[in-house]
Amino acid sequence: MSKPQHVPLRIIDANFNRAREALRVMEEYARFGLDDAGLSGPLKGLRHELSGALAPITELISHREIVGDVGREVRADGEYERADAAHVATAAGKRLTEALRSIEEYGKIVDPPLGAAVEALRYRAYELERRLVLTTRARQRFGHARLYVLITESLCRGDWFETAAAALRGGADVLQLREKDLPDRELIERAARLAALCREHEALMIVNDRPDIALASGADGVHLGQDDMSVAAARRILPSTAIIGVSTHTSEQITQAVDASPDYIAVGPMFDTATKPQEHIAGPTLLAGAKKRTSIPLVAIGGIDDQNVSRVLAASPCCVCVCAAVVAQADVESAARRLRDLTAGTQPLTNGSG
Repeated sequence: MSKPQHVPLRIIDANFNRAREALRVMEEYARFGLDDAGLSGPLKGLRHELSGALAPITELISHREIVGDVGREVRADGEYERADAAHVATAAGKRLTEALRSIEEYGKIVDPPLGAAVEALRYRAYELERRLVLTTRARQRFGHARLYVLITESLCRGDWFETAAAALRGGADVLQLREKDLPDRELIERAARLAALCREHEALMIVNDRPDIALASGADGVHLGQDDMSVAAARRILPSTAIIGVSTHTSEQITQAVDASPDYIAVGPMFDTATKPQEHIAGPTLLAGAKKRTSIPLVAIGGIDDQNVSRVLAASPCCVCVCAAVVAQADVESAARRLRDLTAGTQPLTNGSG
């Protein structure tokens, strides 16, 4: 290590404290506000790695000057204003990355390898900040949903649009238009009609597979399968307010989905289903495992009906997605209401405010 210099060491010490404090604030929000081990663990790990990176500078604390700090009394407008716990955590994320950049730059003076080490930590901090913000936003936008209904004309007993309206009257929180074979023009027209209907009922409307159709029709978002474009690519197409969901069928796919930070993760199939047959039945066990790894809203899908929905909710409180159990019934509204009532006692997620 080169001969220490007072000014850079003083700056590093101040920003080291700032970064550790910010990481602690973010970690505790992830732990107690989101109940998210997949976020709180990495944040805690980053805090310890930062301490380890600066441990060789044993004289760091001796350069701390609190009384003589000319910036101690300087306050920015709004510094003491926070709307909720989520706002506290996101503000801490900004402080964290700023502090790490300062340590990195001044660390190059004290010890060049330190600058490189902190640079790597800074990029990890950017990613954790992104995941924290997107997870919080997802809970705020999708955390209320309990009943999600797929609208596919071929499975409807009556007119597809009236079926959708009946599902909404029965309490559906989300409708997804799932039509694989319609020409684009007709698909856009249907999506626009369904989006308008959902707005009347204060429900969300999602388009299956097609971000471009979702954008053109004014839908609330898109649902992506494993063979569709990535969440990141869809975010580049859709406005920042759009909801993006992704299907998962294995533990590995759930891990990938958590890293991508969609607005919800669909897990399934829960049971065997004629609507979309699968060779592998994930079952409620996979759902329970997903709940332990993330607080991103979960949607259970596949073969769910009013006879087995309790097994799903016992594995994890979540939103349940159905198709034939609602749209193929003689009384669509009653079928939807019955399922909505069965999920009413669950609390899928909080609003993300902690």
